[in-house]
Amino acid sequence: MEPIVNKVAASGIITIDLARFLPEKPLKMVDLSSYLWMGMVLKEKEFRAAVLSTDWTIFQQENVGLYCSTDAIVPTWAYMLLAGNLQQAGATVYFGKEEDICQQILLKNLEQLDESAFVNGKVVVKGCGDDFISEAAYVAITLKLKPVVKILMYGEPCSTVPLFKRKE
Repeated sequence: MEPIVNKVAASGIITIDLARFLPEKPLKMVDLSSYLWMGMVLKEKEFRAAVLSTDWTIFQQENVGLYCSTDAIVPTWAYMLLAGNLQQAGATVYFGKEEDICQQILLKNLEQLDESAFVNGKVVVKGCGDDFISEAAYVAITLKLKPVVKILMYGEPCSTVPLFKRKE
């Protein structure tokens, strides 16, 4: 009887799962509506007092998202004031919905990927998983890897969609 050979493992295909570029720990979100009077109106004096009395050090070394969950009209400087305090406390600050911020971080992490590890490689970008990965991330990884890889594919190693093959 012949031994069973894993042809996928023997093919030399490198799989990239874009989910590994998502933030490693959950985002901490700061909802500006909690600083608003009746959830709708920013009173400057009270807002500044609340910002001063907040212990921002709890956000040290954290990814923090700023947003407002109500339809209040929030002056831009309010977000700026919060961002400055968070940055001073050692946080990395973003603005927007949690899902959008996760995608921003994913794109930032992809920019830092060292593509030299993929030179002349056969690479498949994993196409399914439990985490939401935006099309922007798939476009970014394509633009990053296409200049260096021999073959670029999408899907799973056992069932791929070929995207690019360098001519010899």
